[in-house]
Amino acid sequence: MNHPHDLRELALATLFPGFLGAHEVPSWLAGMAAEGLGGVVLFGRNVDPARGDAGVAALTGALHAANPDLLVGIDEEGGDVTRLDVSTGSTLPGNAALGALDDPEATERAAAEVGARLRACGVDLNFAPVADVDSNPLNPVIGVRSFGFDPDLVARHVAAFVAGQQAQGVAATAKHFPGHGGTSEDSHLTVPSIDDALDVIQARDLPPFRAAVKADVKIVMTAHIRFPALDGDRPATLSRPIITGLLRDELGYDGLVMTDGMDMHAISHTVGHPEGAVLALAAGVDALCVGGDTVTPEPLEAIVAAIIEAVRSGRLPEERLAEAAGRVHALRRWLREVSPSAVVHGAAAEAARRAVTVHGDVTLDGPPLVVELDDDPTIAAGPIPWGIGRHLVDRLPGTVLARVTESTADLPAVLAALPSRRLIVGVRGVRRRPWQVAVVEAARAARPDLIVVDHDVNPLPEVLGQNYVLTHGAARVTAEAAAELLATGLTAG
Repeated sequence: MNHPHDLRELALATLFPGFLGAHEVPSWLAGMAAEGLGGVVLFGRNVDPARGDAGVAALTGALHAANPDLLVGIDEEGGDVTRLDVSTGSTLPGNAALGALDDPEATERAAAEVGARLRACGVDLNFAPVADVDSNPLNPVIGVRSFGFDPDLVARHVAAFVAGQQAQGVAATAKHFPGHGGTSEDSHLTVPSIDDALDVIQARDLPPFRAAVKADVKIVMTAHIRFPALDGDRPATLSRPIITGLLRDELGYDGLVMTDGMDMHAISHTVGHPEGAVLALAAGVDALCVGGDTVTPEPLEAIVAAIIEAVRSGRLPEERLAEAAGRVHALRRWLREVSPSAVVHGAAAEAARRAVTVHGDVTLDGPPLVVELDDDPTIAAGPIPWGIGRHLVDRLPGTVLARVTESTADLPAVLAALPSRRLIVGVRGVRRRPWQVAVVEAARAARPDLIVVDHDVNPLPEVLGQNYVLTHGAARVTAEAAAELLATGLTAG
């Protein structure tokens, strides 16, 4: 039996907390790192906009100085979810754009490019790609983060993304196992349930994860979602039949399993952090992502204490805890052994240009009036700049940009001020925002030649009309590509 110090080391190795600050490593975090903390998770709050990637590299350098074995993770999915580019919008087209293009080699090149950037920043693992299938058009949190609604399409792009990124020595993460795409709720806020039969889950949700395992993905992240067909009321993160039975035994996965954020309400507002950690480890999880609002040592110490007590009481076998810590150590060894391959710079921007879809007459004869309909960001993405308006302002001086919210939607006044300008309306999330549909209909009644730019997936035909541009997500790089098309007057039938 290990002595208490050894059990603390093993427990710490499973923890991946977040922290505040973009310049310095907090003293408590440096202390835990020196004791053998598994890793840390960077968020947008840790990125200094004034210093950009250089600031991130300095921060990760300080973290690795505290302990060279510390693993640094980040959510750099591209598209709507970015941390490195949180102040400007992503330079990586999102999964929906790459899926719409459906060129796996382009996906692999784009993933390699972001992998090389992350490695240069000192990041060891990226919580991407999303392997969920976009099977529910009303899903509030997946949508554009998915490669698409076809399981086979999603599977081939997940495999391509994993290969491209991991060739740069940055571990990829297939998430959110066994699939978050079919929900109509957000596990940040509740415990969603997918009540489909086992054969539906097998055919719809699992193919991308099978492809990820075959591609030797280094991390699989769990979903805080109930799957009654698999394990009654227990969310996947805490389910031994799902983590050990399905992922380990049936899919044959032997890499690192990490939880989605333990701060999400599906865990923190139900069983709580400490008990959730014990149950997750017992289910077969290896690493606990506690990066959201757990930014002080107290909750982490409570988790460590709960894990140690669970081992001492026999609730959590010491061999299981040692196995979990061992997988964290194995990932560190892999990271040291990879020699990055060559990267095609500009691959992401090229994929974005090819992914943008244009229909009808989108010719501009002068600077337009752009009205962008703001929606509330998802918790996963957070508030990031989006839309083509600012890019058209850069390219066509004199362009007027108006941003409208549900509470400030005074469209007639906006249109009356510039009666001769061609109108462009940018939308995002119209399926979940009926007020946006009403605004677009009113705008088209006033300006029949309206151009709609949709920055989401599952567009509504009645919103798009005859003249539209699809960017398949809110990445800056796809918005720039769409603005370039409009500014140069290109049209397509």
